[in-house]
Amino acid sequence: MPPRNYDIPELRRLDLAHHLPAQANYGELQKLGGSRIITRAEGCTIYDGDGAAILDGMAGLWCVNVGYGRAELVRAAAEQMQELPFYNTFFKTVTPPTVMLAAKLAEKLGGDLQHVFFNSSGSEANDTVMRMVRHYWRAKGEPSRTIFISRWNAYHGSTVAGASLGGMKHMHNMGGLPIPGVEHVMQPYQFNEGFGEDEEAFAKRAAQEIEDRILHVGPENVAAFIGEPVQGAGGVILPPKGYWKRVDAICKKYGILLVSDEVICGFGRLGSWFGFQHFGVTPDLVAMAKGLSSGYLPISAVGVSHALVEVLREKGGEFVHGYTYSGHPVSAAVALANIEIIEREGLVERVKTEVGPYFVEALKRLGDDPLVGEVRSLGLIGAVEIVAEKGTNKRFTGKEGKAGPVVRDACIKNGLMVRGIRDSIVMCPPLIITHAEIDRMIDIIARSLREAEPVLRALPADDAGGLG
Repeated sequence: MPPRNYDIPELRRLDLAHHLPAQANYGELQKLGGSRIITRAEGCTIYDGDGAAILDGMAGLWCVNVGYGRAELVRAAAEQMQELPFYNTFFKTVTPPTVMLAAKLAEKLGGDLQHVFFNSSGSEANDTVMRMVRHYWRAKGEPSRTIFISRWNAYHGSTVAGASLGGMKHMHNMGGLPIPGVEHVMQPYQFNEGFGEDEEAFAKRAAQEIEDRILHVGPENVAAFIGEPVQGAGGVILPPKGYWKRVDAICKKYGILLVSDEVICGFGRLGSWFGFQHFGVTPDLVAMAKGLSSGYLPISAVGVSHALVEVLREKGGEFVHGYTYSGHPVSAAVALANIEIIEREGLVERVKTEVGPYFVEALKRLGDDPLVGEVRSLGLIGAVEIVAEKGTNKRFTGKEGKAGPVVRDACIKNGLMVRGIRDSIVMCPPLIITHAEIDRMIDIIARSLREAEPVLRALPADDAGGLG
């Protein structure tokens, strides 16, 4: 299909006049004259209204795992819309794609994770987790178990519950969050919080803080620990070796539910279907979204263990929770077709054995740059940590937050979409990315670092910068 001839200046005018985008500084957008208008995409490349072709190093927003332009997903949506465009799951009813998708997800989750509750977004999935977990403990006769333990700098969504479960202080500052019943502990971010420390010792210390918090608030009051296998929106924080095994053991020791937030890590991103499988742990609930449909339609899900569901069936009564679009048949049909593509093309195994290792080695080429303090990656998710002084973790301006956006803007100008998070740029390209495209990513990042250095060196020392 030929590209449509949009009136881009008029769209920018309308954008400023009427559209409020997500997680944006509206004053800054006003000064910029409106948003960048993305008009089409193919494979791993997006195109804007000014004709620029940009390699999408973020897979949309951590989600377009199978790449853009997949005709199979368009057909799946069209066929389901013709047959049944919508029906709900409130009235003891369900549609065929919803049932088939639940069965397919149970297969991929494996083990005791044999039940699925559907939502429309990752934020909604984690709202569901909070309500279901608390309902479970009440049904089980332990209503005091209401507290969730999470980590600082974690991201679990933008709803009131999701942002509270998350540990991003700048989100807490807006709206009087977190809500009661959420405790936060240190994140396993060794470059920032354990620089130079032995990896095993840091893993033990980070996990021990979880146990200490459990003991502080009382194990009888703790419902669950929630964590992303790799903290994505927090800056691609890779846990130290042994960390997750320790966390799993702590949860089992105190009979606390373990929740794996797979919204970013699920569906092949780490070289396994889910991140918890990579780290060898056994969660009780799994939140998922994004790669479930590769972003083609909104859908999310919560995988739930059979042991938990048995309690709900026997003692829980009615679970008064759900959304109009829970199990939407068109979204479910697209998600099924998306999983079929991932299976047919062997994308999970490709990430694990081929393109993931290539990405790891390619990122290492940036290691000698004077601005690069660390490169880290796992599968097809990675980050470049930017420092003011090589061999240290010193930040420009003396505080976190300024370097990432500066380098990000240079990358986008040079044809690569990445995200700037505090003093890192992060990336997670589509799972179909080629070696040549990875090489291009690295070349653009290297060039952008060189262009950004004089800007960063000129920043005043008292500039607070970013989010801190």
